[in-house]
Amino acid sequence: MASEQTRTTSPPLPAAARSGPRPRVAPRARTTRLLVVGIVLAALNLRPAITSLGALLEEVRDGLGMSGSVAGLLTSVPPLCFAAFGVMAPRLARRFGPGAVVCAGMAAITAGLLVRPYVGGTAGFLAGSALALMGIAVSNVLMPVIVKRHFPDRVGSMTGLYSMALALGTSAAAAVTVPMTEALGGSWRTGLAVWAGLAAAAVLPWLPLVRDRGTEPGGRTTPDAAGPTREPQGRRSAQEPGEQPAGQAREEGSARSARVPGPAAHDHARGVLPPVTALRVTRSRTAWALAVFFGLQATAAYITMGWMPQIFRDAGVSASTAGVLLAVTMAMGVPLAFVIPRVATRLPRQGPIVVALGACGLVGYAGLYLAPAAGAWAWAVLLGIANCAFPLALTMVGMRARTGAGVAQLSAFAQSTGYLISIPGPLLVGVLYQHSGGWGLPLVLMAALMVPQTVVGVLAGRDRTVEDEAAAR
Repeated sequence: MASEQTRTTSPPLPAAARSGPRPRVAPRARTTRLLVVGIVLAALNLRPAITSLGALLEEVRDGLGMSGSVAGLLTSVPPLCFAAFGVMAPRLARRFGPGAVVCAGMAAITAGLLVRPYVGGTAGFLAGSALALMGIAVSNVLMPVIVKRHFPDRVGSMTGLYSMALALGTSAAAAVTVPMTEALGGSWRTGLAVWAGLAAAAVLPWLPLVRDRGTEPGGRTTPDAAGPTREPQGRRSAQEPGEQPAGQAREEGSARSARVPGPAAHDHARGVLPPVTALRVTRSRTAWALAVFFGLQATAAYITMGWMPQIFRDAGVSASTAGVLLAVTMAMGVPLAFVIPRVATRLPRQGPIVVALGACGLVGYAGLYLAPAAGAWAWAVLLGIANCAFPLALTMVGMRARTGAGVAQLSAFAQSTGYLISIPGPLLVGVLYQHSGGWGLPLVLMAALMVPQTVVGVLAGRDRTVEDEAAAR
């Protein structure tokens, strides 16, 4: 009887197990691995279009007959394109799915890098650059969204991973472009076009995700996108990531971070995320502070990527060494881009990190002003640390909004507005350099911009969300 009773009472458990997550573990695991590979490869391609040009800027200027002011305009094209095209990313993702948009973005980078050196003339070079930068812009905006939706309990780790890959791609392009150009015959056109191969490789892992609408901002989610929070009868499994707020608390280490995925997971469980139009992000002071912080750090980053090799070359440093110095600056982001987001998610306020990065930037610019060649390696390291404000800004985008839809809106607003703010910086540096005949005034400008960047960064790092602020006004 006992055995018979066991047979009659035990079937519901195996049935639940058979209908539970086990049959879906393998497909979801494959999709997750593919997504991680796609994120890393996409991140590797988000800066070589810019830093490879910075390493060969003098050769490009000579080859196309550019003045200093026109070269300054060329270094302002990245933030202009990021502002113009980045704002379109959430709408495109809602219509086609984020996977399809990122895949198209990688294809646009490939095409732009391949054609821009050969179309002829400054206008054609700018058009090819704009095509590549359009692909970078939409991918920039959607990366925090994809991380938030697919890895809600690992926002810090995944943000650090793709920030590290981004820094690696940035530094690699700066370091190897000049020697690779020499090895390929010395033509700057070939040296720039070769980076299209890396972008083409990044298209491949996104192709299977083209039809995936599971991460669609503001749209419906698939069961896999919703994850284990959609288990019937509220069953929860400690083995399923993203289910337990406590798991996120261990990962992100603060009450705020633990709350970040909560409402999003609840929305996933209902199958529909809040509509994108529900949040008026412009009513949030934190959103504005984050946008200005993003804009000022982008200003410093694009001035560095576009002009730092020229600063060192004008100080008597060789072209190849100047490229390596830029690579050192960018390479500082490889370890720090992984560490800083993890540290930031463990703090209720990110102001102390902002202040530390700003101080490094001030010392680095002062060193470039006083002894550019003598202390070149030290200044390159310090400015590389200061440029890690970028992964910090991306991390704060994920922390300052509660839902996936909120992150999509905040990411688009902060990046588009921020890149608009950053447009005049590289152009102004080119004008000041041409008309003053040296780097004194441009370096004073760069150092001065570090002060407001630190102030707004402290404001953006306060423990609050844009949803709360928008609802209170």
